[in-house]
Amino acid sequence: MDLTPKQIVKYLDDYIIGQDDAKKTIALALRNRFRRMQVEPVLQEEIMPKNILMIGSTGVGKTEIARRLAKMMGLPFVKVEASKYTEVGFVGRDVESMIRDLVYESINLVTKEYEEKIVDKIDGEVNRKIIEKLVPPLPETATETAKESFIKTYNKMEEKLLSGALDDKKIEIELPKKTHVEIIDSSMPMDMSSMQESLSKMLGGLNKEKVKKEVTIKDARVLLRDEASENLLDHEAIKIEAIKRTENGGIIFLDEIDKIATGTKSQNQDPSKEGVQRDLLPIVEGSSVQTKFGQVKTDHILFIAAGAFHVSKPSDLLPELQGRFPLRVELSSLDEDALYKILTNTKNSLLRQYEALLKVEDVTLEFSDDAIHAFAKYSVTANEKTEDIGARRLHTVIEKVIEDISFSADEKKGETIIVDKDLVEKKLEDIVENEDTARYIL
Repeated sequence: MDLTPKQIVKYLDDYIIGQDDAKKTIALALRNRFRRMQVEPVLQEEIMPKNILMIGSTGVGKTEIARRLAKMMGLPFVKVEASKYTEVGFVGRDVESMIRDLVYESINLVTKEYEEKIVDKIDGEVNRKIIEKLVPPLPETATETAKESFIKTYNKMEEKLLSGALDDKKIEIELPKKTHVEIIDSSMPMDMSSMQESLSKMLGGLNKEKVKKEVTIKDARVLLRDEASENLLDHEAIKIEAIKRTENGGIIFLDEIDKIATGTKSQNQDPSKEGVQRDLLPIVEGSSVQTKFGQVKTDHILFIAAGAFHVSKPSDLLPELQGRFPLRVELSSLDEDALYKILTNTKNSLLRQYEALLKVEDVTLEFSDDAIHAFAKYSVTANEKTEDIGARRLHTVIEKVIEDISFSADEKKGETIIVDKDLVEKKLEDIVENEDTARYIL
């Protein structure tokens, strides 16, 4: 991923308003991944990633930054919630499963890349199998005239197939009979996972029979494509490359880390929370985790943790774990101006989404500028009077105003509806002003 810090920030600016410090820190951390891979191997081992801890109330863009990073990067990336893990010995997922999730993500990423490289071979193999069903091959004893006639028919059929003229024609194809459904469960203990794999290989080896299916050529392409890519891909090379990428470029976004923090003054301390923190320590610091595809060293995996820290504080985490996240970024709460920009300056903003949804019903929805300002104002007021849920409040406020229009959209076909300040005030003023009502409705 050869993007400069400025390019990363520019991409994030299209989707996230403000939070410049967080964007800058993350852009630098990602760029340093690329820089590290360019230095000499001896020094590469010494350069450790600077893990990041993002602190900010809910709805300010922590998770959105992670979502957008996942889409823009060609690196193995997983987003996990710290609150779903339990201490080793308790029932539930252990923290090592996040590394196994990352490896699966890397395998999928590398497999797609390898498939793209041999896409012509895969398509050629699929087309050959389909044409063989339409024009069965001649026996070796066939005459020269028959062979010439066969080649002409074969070429004509190939032309028709490639043009899509035969897509609806039905053919009978043979597919390998599946003896099992593979369960990709990263929380499954390693020994059980290995046993399951050995059993499935054994059963697969015993059962070589094929299943016949009658499908359209369009569907046959999809079914045969899986088989063709399975036969043509170098799975060992994919495995080696995927583990290498996981170790050197993998990124884990650890959300809701504040939910496993235990304050010293807390009356009812949850032992499993502290246990999860202790289990996280070796993984974040650097250790080897056994996966289905081989051992993975976690020394150079970048961890980005995020939490609202409403109830707890970052200092409530174990001191050793705090030390593993040297870069701290505080995300600021969103004011009226920021909420207005979220509705107007972001790509695929909420307002554009509502316009597109009602366009399906042939209703043109327009928002006046003063209405957008009113959405922002009422969202901020509701956040101040009740819980501050940041930009998520916009969903509630806009839905409340649009609800009736959306409900009776089928009766308004061909109409243009303008949402102005008066409509917004009419729908929201009483609700927002009455604090008790606001708590339940917004």
